[in-house]
Amino acid sequence: MEKVFEVKNLQFTYRKNQIKAVNGISFDVYKGEVFGLLGPSGAGKSTTQKILTKLFKDYQGEILYLGKDLKTYNNDYYEDLGVGFELPVHFSKLTGLENMKFFSQLYKNHRDIETLLKAVGLYEDRNRMVSDYSKGMKMRLNFVRAMLNDPKILFLDEVTNGLDPKNARIIKDLIRQFKEAGGTVFLSTHLMNDVEELCDRVAFIRGGEIVEIATPRELKIRFGKRELKVEYFNNGTTSEALFELDGIGENKAFLELINTYEVETMHSGETSLDDIFIKVTGEVGNV
Repeated sequence: MEKVFEVKNLQFTYRKNQIKAVNGISFDVYKGEVFGLLGPSGAGKSTTQKILTKLFKDYQGEILYLGKDLKTYNNDYYEDLGVGFELPVHFSKLTGLENMKFFSQLYKNHRDIETLLKAVGLYEDRNRMVSDYSKGMKMRLNFVRAMLNDPKILFLDEVTNGLDPKNARIIKDLIRQFKEAGGTVFLSTHLMNDVEELCDRVAFIRGGEIVEIATPRELKIRFGKRELKVEYFNNGTTSEALFELDGIGENKAFLELINTYEVETMHSGETSLDDIFIKVTGEVGNV
């Protein structure tokens, strides 16, 4: 697979307070994948994104973009990027359409604005002032802005934050379409459902250091338990039994249970990404 980014021993220290926000991290991002960078607040996620988008340039280590040192790229690099960070930045006294027409002028390549607005369900509101938009509408408009220049790479931070399930589904479907067309996505979010649905691989960062890189499936298998919980009806009540998953097909007690009682549900010992996040980073709750 073609590597889009090769990050080697990346380090970054904020000069003002001499805090090392990124401490020697290394990872690769491949073409056509959704790569998730996950971690608690202050772990180094945003700093890493800002380095990769060339907002921060005073870093140590090496970053290759398509095999070439990132520091050697000029402003044409931004033609390849679409950026949708957590806090949307728009001109509140302009309409949604006027905002997008303004931002599209900053790029050489352009997508059709009205088509993008239709895709995120904002076409009917295109002539409304952005100051009248809800938070969810602003988030969707922010995604349109990220797609204006027909980018090769999307940097997204909390892209579905504030969206109802219907509109979150629209954005996630558009991300999948972008990926299927060969685009690469660098995603940061605290919503583990989004991670499980979208990410091909994830990296957990803690204290400026990467502590895990794997696919969501690999993580769930590694941190889960190889057991099966069976809930079944017994004399009008629900009972449960726990079995080792290995050799389950030859387990006499298991076979007797499912042949004797009406089974209500079966659950493997697969853990959730929320639980994995807590175990790996030591953090609880939203981050």
